[in-house]
Amino acid sequence: MRIVLYQPGIAANFGNILRSCACFDVPLSVIEPLGFPLATKDVRRAAMDYGGEVDLLRHPTWDQYKDLPGRRVLFTTKGAEPLTGFTFQPDDHLVFGNESAGVPDSVHDDCDARVVIPIQGRSLNLSNTVAIALFESLRQTRALVKDAS
Repeated sequence: MRIVLYQPGIAANFGNILRSCACFDVPLSVIEPLGFPLATKDVRRAAMDYGGEVDLLRHPTWDQYKDLPGRRVLFTTKGAEPLTGFTFQPDDHLVFGNESAGVPDSVHDDCDARVVIPIQGRSLNLSNTVAIALFESLRQTRALVKDAS
């Protein structure tokens, strides 16, 4: 499993996502440009001390990222299958767009599947969306860390 962020724009969201990736031991790819410097205080505050525990790959462009092996699953509201009916695979890349602009049509076209989290409101915060998607994908693929108790 891998989280992929397409040109994220909000440092605090990125920090929270780093923290989720660290907690579930899942690598993170980020497609540049970012809307903030990685060393910003907001990233450090949200990620706490988890940032160094994440396998983080930075990709200058989508084209330089998309050759990584694995199925690309885009989380979107456009023509998507509900999360509750989607079946994940262990090598999936969960792709999330920019908070305000999403992803361009070319990225939509390059993805193998499109998934939506069914909600009542307009949208969830990006870091919440990533956490929900990541948990469900790991639950389905039986990759959740076992409870130590």
